[in-house]
Formats: sequence, structure tokens, C-alpha cells
Amino acid sequence: MLAPLSNTIQGVINFTWPMVFISTIVMVSFRVSYLIVNKEKLVLYKELYRLIFGIYILCLFQVVTFQDDTSWASNNFIPFREIMRYSITNRLFIKNVLGNMIMFLPFGFFTSYYLKSENVSVPLLLTFIASLSIEFVQITIGRVFDVDDIILNLLGGCAGYLIYSIMRRISEGLPSFCRSEWFLNVLSVFVLGGVIASLIIILI
Repeated sequence: MLAPLSNTIQGVINFTWPMVFISTIVMVSFRVSYLIVNKEKLVLYKELYRLIFGIYILCLFQVVTFQDDTSWASNNFIPFREIMRYSITNRLFIKNVLGNMIMFLPFGFFTSYYLKSENVSVPLLLTFIASLSIEFVQITIGRVFDVDDIILNLLGGCAGYLIYSIMRRISEGLPSFCRSEWFLNVLSVFVLGGVIASLIIILI
């Protein structure tokens, strides 16, 4: 199961890296210029959150509007019909089921983080709006509408909210220095380094 998942991630990286590279340069240069011109303080971990969320939204847009071959597929308005077609060991299960969940996990996390939401209903509503808009666009650009994608996106958004809730509860029980700005800045650098190293390993 890990091999198909790794191949799927590698495929997404290969497809999106030019956009990620250009967007990162543009957003970072603009943000740094803004902070300098307006003499505002740089808070590294908050800036990294903003950058990652922005890059994620751009990648999401690029992936869901990609014009792949869907001539074999048809619209699905019956819940769970497509989900039940695949066995767990099937490569398409990784791509179509787990992929749709994982794709919206960051959306649920970031919306919960920025809204400081203690209730799953708000992140889920935003996830539903985003997912429904994606399916609407897909049906207008020659792809297909699939209600199961919306269901899986909602599950991914819910998982993102749960991760945020767990992390928030853990942080509340940590010593005060673990919630300090300098500690979060250092931690964010290590986490970002780990993510980059993981992506390099996947690509290799």
C-alpha cells in the first residue's frame, strides 16, 4: 500500500513543483517587502503557516483542475457508489479514496487553526463549500461530478480538525516556554526541514 501512495505523492510533486517554486519566491519576496516597508515584526512560525496554506490552496487548485482523461468516467450522484468499487489493496483505492481524504486534511487543519474553532461544524461547512465548488467547476471543464469526492473531502477536513484539536490540547498542557514565540519559531524550522527531507526521499 505504501508504494502506490508514494507514487501518487511523487506524481503530485512532479506536477506542481514549478508552480510551488514560482509562487514561493513571489509570496516570500512580497511578504518580506511588506514587513520591511511597514516596519512590522517578523514572526517566523506564523509566516510559515501563511506561506504553506497559500501554497496548499494553489496546489489544490492545480490538481483538481488538471485536464486528465475522464472519457471512461461518468457523473456520480449516488453516495458511496464509487467508494465501494475499490478494494483496500487496489491502486485506485489509494488514489481516489485515500487521496481525496488526504487532499483536504490540510484544509480542515488550517481553517480550524485560523478560526480557532472549537466546533467541527464550521471547518466542515467551509470544507463542504470548497469541495462543492470544486465538483461544480470540474463538471463545467469536461471532468465529472462525484458526490463521493465530497464525502471523502469532508472526512479529510474532519481529520484535519481532529489533528488541530489534539495539538491544541497537547499545547495547553505544555510548559509556558513551549508556547513561546522563539520556541515555536525553532520548532517550525525543524518541522519544515523534516517535510522537505521527506519529499526529497520520496522523489529519490
